[in-house]
Amino acid sequence: MEPNAPYTSLVALGDSFTEGMSDLLPDGSYRGWADVLAARLAARTPGFRYANLAVRGKLIGQIVEEQVQVAAALRPDVITLVGGLNDTLRPKCDMGMVRGRLEEAVERLAPACRVLVLMRSPGRNGPVMERFRPRMEELFSLVDELAARHGALVTDLYGAPSLGDPRMWDVDRLHLTAEGHRRVAEAVWQTLGLPAESDWKTPMPVSPPVRWVSRRVDDVRFARQHLMPWIGRRLTGRSSGDGRAGAHFDAGVGQAFWVTPGDGAAPGQVTGWRRLDG
Repeated sequence: MEPNAPYTSLVALGDSFTEGMSDLLPDGSYRGWADVLAARLAARTPGFRYANLAVRGKLIGQIVEEQVQVAAALRPDVITLVGGLNDTLRPKCDMGMVRGRLEEAVERLAPACRVLVLMRSPGRNGPVMERFRPRMEELFSLVDELAARHGALVTDLYGAPSLGDPRMWDVDRLHLTAEGHRRVAEAVWQTLGLPAESDWKTPMPVSPPVRWVSRRVDDVRFARQHLMPWIGRRLTGRSSGDGRAGAHFDAGVGQAFWVTPGDGAAPGQVTGWRRLDG
């Protein structure tokens, strides 16, 4: 990868991880690592364009059917694809299907961009991680295999202890905090061959152990507010992404659109960028 290479456009594909949950802004929208990365790229490249097509809850088949061709048609410099993890968290998961759809996605995206970035996603340390670890590692082995075959880059977050720290995760235990997203953006930034601005692998400062009673209260709150609704959606075949479109996809016309900073010298939040049509 050429050091300090200019990247003029970025398209991000995936699920809630790339949409930006739970990096919540004051206006109620989500920022997330892809938006942070886009703002940083825009600050060094005049006329930078960005589109985030990710939608929470999407399975790999849905990502392929709803996002891949749309992204390929935009012909960006950089495409990021993170998908398949929602499939591995389902009680019944056809890993053969996941393999086939992810392979299909990479085969279609790699020729459509200058750089395709895949990811070995992070996981919060705990019993859920241990329960699904074999499937996750099977998925990540496939990511490595596809990257080598198609010349894609891989951002490896899976083995980083800093991102496994429960303090990097929101109360729902599924999505990163703002600090977690900032670190992911830095990791992808470095994957693209750009000069490091921080060490995203630095562990969180040591803190006093949480009291047993506080942990149990948090467990009960988590089960009531997040775990039970999640199980309910699985049992009824619903998804948190039903009826939603990506932030930069116009469902009315069935097309994605670019956004670009109004002021290239001070890009600001992506939510304040202007839309480009045509």
